[in-house]
Amino acid sequence: MPVLLAFGDSNTHGTPPICDLAVYGRYDRATRWPSRMLAELGQDWELIEEGLPGRTAQFDDPVMGAHMNGRVGLQIALHSHGPIDVLVLMLGTNDVKARFGASPELITGGIASLVDLALDPVVQARHGGFRVLLICPPPVLEQGPIAGQFYGGRARSLALPDLYRDLARARGCGFLDAGAVIAVSPVDGVHYEPEAHAVLARAVAGAVLAL
Repeated sequence: MPVLLAFGDSNTHGTPPICDLAVYGRYDRATRWPSRMLAELGQDWELIEEGLPGRTAQFDDPVMGAHMNGRVGLQIALHSHGPIDVLVLMLGTNDVKARFGASPELITGGIASLVDLALDPVVQARHGGFRVLLICPPPVLEQGPIAGQFYGGRARSLALPDLYRDLARARGCGFLDAGAVIAVSPVDGVHYEPEAHAVLARAVAGAVLAL
């Protein structure tokens, strides 16, 4: 049975569009894209969900905590799970927040560090070899209750797809531009509506099968 590890942030976790910052929400398994992707792949697959709201590709968050740094999280996930056959990696949304002051190139560099962690020969040998699918998240909108956190984020996120695509090509990874198939919700400009989760699930399943 092939095993897939989905590693990401709140949109992998299944956080719905935020209306009230004090209210925690999560879509059920029938709605969020990783479990819907599993249904598309079929019962022969096993899914490991590793979505953490607020996770970045490379930054210790001064507000949410150092554990938001995806470098640490991915190392833990790759050593606590396995063997895996596919890693689906979708991060970068939180890296465009104003408080990190990161250029698109720096954000892509953080993604490159995660890909390199995954492709490290020791890690690959531990799992018997696995493929990586890199997903570029859709561009954010600067609106809704968390707009201030993402000040300037839309311009940064619009520059990411070409950079991610080139990185995936250079590292021999699969690639999917999520912004080509879905858009963020206008409610908070960051998270996805249920319909977008369904569309993304089908697109990711197709990309996984094409690896």
